[in-house]
Amino acid sequence: MSSTTLPRPARPAVFRSGGTVRSLVRGRAEDPAWARTAFIGLLVATAVAYLWNLTASGDANSFYAAAVQAGTKSWKAFFFGSLDSSNFITVDKPPASLWVMALSGRVFGFSSASMLVPQVLEGVLAVGLLTASVKRWFGSGAGLLAGAVLAVTPVAALMFRFNNPDALLVCLLVASAYCLVRALEGGSTRWMVGVGTLIGFAFLAKMMQAFLVVPGFALVYLVAAPTTLRRRVAQLLAGGMAMIVSAGWWVAIVALWPAASRPMIDGSSSNSILNLIVGYNGLGRLTGSGGGGGGAGNFGGGGGGNFSGQVGVLRLFNDVMGGQASWLLPAALLALVAGLAWRLGAPRTDRTRAALLLWGSWLVVSGLVFSFSAGVIHTYYTVALAPAIAALVAIGAVVAWRRRGQFAVRALLALGVVVTAVWSIVLLGRTPSWEPWLAPLIGVAGGVAAIGLLMPARVVRRLGAATAVIALVACLAGPVAYSAQTIGTAHTGSVPSAGPSSAGVGGGPGAGGPSGAAGASGAPGNEAVSSALVATLKSGASGYRWAAATSGSQSAASLELATGGVPVMAIGGFNGQGGNLSLAQLEAYVKAGDIHYYIASGGGGGFGGGAGGPGGGSSASAITSWVKAHYRAETIGGQTVYDLSQTLES
Repeated sequence: MSSTTLPRPARPAVFRSGGTVRSLVRGRAEDPAWARTAFIGLLVATAVAYLWNLTASGDANSFYAAAVQAGTKSWKAFFFGSLDSSNFITVDKPPASLWVMALSGRVFGFSSASMLVPQVLEGVLAVGLLTASVKRWFGSGAGLLAGAVLAVTPVAALMFRFNNPDALLVCLLVASAYCLVRALEGGSTRWMVGVGTLIGFAFLAKMMQAFLVVPGFALVYLVAAPTTLRRRVAQLLAGGMAMIVSAGWWVAIVALWPAASRPMIDGSSSNSILNLIVGYNGLGRLTGSGGGGGGAGNFGGGGGGNFSGQVGVLRLFNDVMGGQASWLLPAALLALVAGLAWRLGAPRTDRTRAALLLWGSWLVVSGLVFSFSAGVIHTYYTVALAPAIAALVAIGAVVAWRRRGQFAVRALLALGVVVTAVWSIVLLGRTPSWEPWLAPLIGVAGGVAAIGLLMPARVVRRLGAATAVIALVACLAGPVAYSAQTIGTAHTGSVPSAGPSSAGVGGGPGAGGPSGAAGASGAPGNEAVSSALVATLKSGASGYRWAAATSGSQSAASLELATGGVPVMAIGGFNGQGGNLSLAQLEAYVKAGDIHYYIASGGGGGFGGGAGGPGGGSSASAITSWVKAHYRAETIGGQTVYDLSQTLES
């Protein structure tokens, strides 16, 4: 069937009298009888898997967890995304993802479950929306395959169970892609406004990364929308305006808010939200000149190599990045190239080509940015590639399967299976002691499926179901196994990684590293706090704006979480890119009685940093020296603690 003759989706039965229950159970009239049951089963299975042992990760990334907790205690902290409820400094991202988790915490009380369950629900919603997006033009089978591939991508199984902003980012981008599909069906201004609005809110989850889909989405609509060129341009402008408004309202408020009455902006040495957008979370990611931590620090210098390997076209396949999302990446690229070549001479509004351009532009643009950025790029960023990979694989597989009567198409399917199986074996070879039986199984399944696909057409038709099942085993056994391992492992700290530990990266217990408490390249994990220090900080905390001050957001976050949300001032922010408090400013706070304790150094826990360690900022050494010279110190739980209410003379 030509893609240009695909039937326009019928009006859902929910709008017809007496059709509500039937629609929910059966689906649309033109859907196969099994489609709705399979769709519900996919969502339920995804939810159950992602919820499994969810709270084993505890606070997950304590940096964001502390901000979520602060948002449950202060609406001002909620709005700005402050690390502490007394609003000294924000996190280094906009707060949209924090809003979702903090609202859950306000309703159910702050806990690991109330924080992480919304992330799971965002993952389930992303799977559902991707299924619906692909299904509209390519049928229920393609939609379900796309949703399933997304669900079993290892990095998706990680990030939809973690409290980083990536879960909301991906969910909103998939929702925007669904709106674009709807807009392309009839040249709809309303749906294009929806595209822009959702991308704008995705910006409020993770800033400039959300805009990576914009060039491709605009090109697809300009090329393929079934309306006049003038109307297409006008609709793109309407979508662009909606994106600017939905992304810009919060930015404008923060930019115009008097700096003295709002928290400092982490990630900006000039305490500017615009600087954070353009520098730290913008050009800094591309060039390496503007820092960039993403809640995971930039402690190893420029180039991003300490987190994601060397810059270059093969970065997504290397020992660090490969196991996260690249299992089906070669097949997705094969489907993209072959599909575009096949539809090269199709009419302008051809839906197959439009879909390939939509998901292909998403994959290629984001993939190239991740591959060639000289700034900090973390392995888990690849979750943003997962929906595009899943969609391209599903579209390519189903379209080719429907045309399997042609030997050339069967050969292409066989090539896709073999390439995927071989690449899975390579990835599994990086963890040779983990499930060693899996690689031979995939190799055998891949070979059998390829032989079956290359048989004469009459044989393929007779053995089609068995061949398809074996091919699915060859292509999905690896990512399914990695995802299962990821789900069964607690992840904490700043740089989580999916899958078992390997020579390139640790994905096992803890923060993406074998040590469990710390992630790659020395980035801090969730720091332990002694019960004695907790009791000290909580004692008399109500009489102070901040119970303590310390160097670095990670240390402050761990203290806040351990004390149930007692506010702690994080001097220097996450990695010295914000919250650069001068000695004079600290003296003024101390004189006003705003800070009770100063924690200058730690015994193994990493608190303070003393002389400007990670997050300490340039003034940390001067502040520590001044405190030492004027206030009494004692060691509590391995930490050097100064009581700022007790001078040496008193």
